[in-house]
Amino acid sequence: MEKEDETRPPVPARLRELPTRLLGQAATLAQRLVAEGLNGADARKWHYAALVALDEYGPASQAALSTRTGIHRSDLVAVLNELAERGDVERAPDPADRRRNVITLTPHGRKQLHRLEELLRAAQEELLAPLSPREQQQLTALLTKLVTHHAGAAGRMEPSGNRPKEG
Repeated sequence: MEKEDETRPPVPARLRELPTRLLGQAATLAQRLVAEGLNGADARKWHYAALVALDEYGPASQAALSTRTGIHRSDLVAVLNELAERGDVERAPDPADRRRNVITLTPHGRKQLHRLEELLRAAQEELLAPLSPREQQQLTALLTKLVTHHAGAAGRMEPSGNRPKEG
């Protein structure tokens, strides 16, 4: 029988087995690993989200980018300011509507995106290290199922970030 650590009382079994608690703990760990990884490139998760959305869908208005990334419009302005200062994105007036800007990924931004993807890949590998490749796929499928169900029920964005669920 394992000796109890007297400095820390054991966590009750009902807490250790509570899925919502486990998901919260896993999410906290995942966020920490991602933040630490991106920190190595002086970046944040929102930088990655904006760059990957521009890479996948092409130039976009700030409103479209906000919808695709889930970044609130007022927060997105600060993210885009940081990315523009670094030369990762360019803002230009929209020819169809001069009141809004179109955001475009630059070649420098594409290189930065690839660098961030490598850092995120390492963070994912560290997080999922105890799982076999099959278990990693299962976990991803189950988490996607949970998020899709609850996002759809609440009328929020789909996990893919493509567009808000219409209901």
